[in-house]
Amino acid sequence: MKHAYLIIAHNEFEILKCLIRAIDDSRNDIYIHFDRKLNELPTVRTQFAGLYILTERIDVRWGDLSVVEAEYKLFEAACKHGGYDYYHLLSGVDMPLKSQDYIHDFFEKHQGKEFIGYFNGNISKQMHRKVQLYHLFPKYFRESKGFRPLARKMLRAIWLRMQMSLGIKRNQGITFKKGTQWISITHDLATHLLTQKNQVLETYHHTFCSDEVFVQTICWNSDFRDRIYDLHDEGRSCMRAINWQDNRLVEWEEKDFERLMTSEALFARKFGSNHFGIVNNILKTLF
Repeated sequence: MKHAYLIIAHNEFEILKCLIRAIDDSRNDIYIHFDRKLNELPTVRTQFAGLYILTERIDVRWGDLSVVEAEYKLFEAACKHGGYDYYHLLSGVDMPLKSQDYIHDFFEKHQGKEFIGYFNGNISKQMHRKVQLYHLFPKYFRESKGFRPLARKMLRAIWLRMQMSLGIKRNQGITFKKGTQWISITHDLATHLLTQKNQVLETYHHTFCSDEVFVQTICWNSDFRDRIYDLHDEGRSCMRAINWQDNRLVEWEEKDFERLMTSEALFARKFGSNHFGIVNNILKTLF
């Protein structure tokens, strides 16, 4: 089997280098999208895997459609280069928890399954607010200091309230689903996502956190729904260990090592330089 690793990176490049080392295998090709805001790119190398650094880069902003656009850049580059058995979307602060032999064996045993996580709670109100209203200034969701960010925040809130009071509800007729954006999918689904690109960009313009919605929604409303690995367990279905605490994404620490290594997850996120020891310990178990 041949796998493509698609990585979205913008910081913590020592973690990224550890990730690349962990997946540097002749059965893999690695594609990296570096945020366009970076003036200087880190030097990254592989010994065995093919390595492709995207030259067309997106200015990625949290919560904005630009996240989806960066994902599409990666899928387009990988699908254009060749058909892979699986495409793994990772962030630059992720790590595999299993060896490449284990990972390739796992996907060979489950070939044809789509590893996409689905949130199982009631999301109707959340989807109405996030993708069925028009959001102003979506590139600036996380700006908080100064007059302009405050003014944008106030205008955004007023505009949302006006739409709710007027009963505005865009994108009706679509059954929306959500889950983590980090996925492992087949070539068939990757190419299907590419055929939906124009519709996706139209549907989700001026929405909020569409990166957690568009793949789940496309897959759910297609024949690929029957291929989803586990519809009842979001983490197991994407085979990723993600450390959510009180709705916050928390970095893994050294004390979490045994918990991670004894889990069935294939990948984990996220890691940081403040707890680099756990990354080193993971690398030691992989080689």
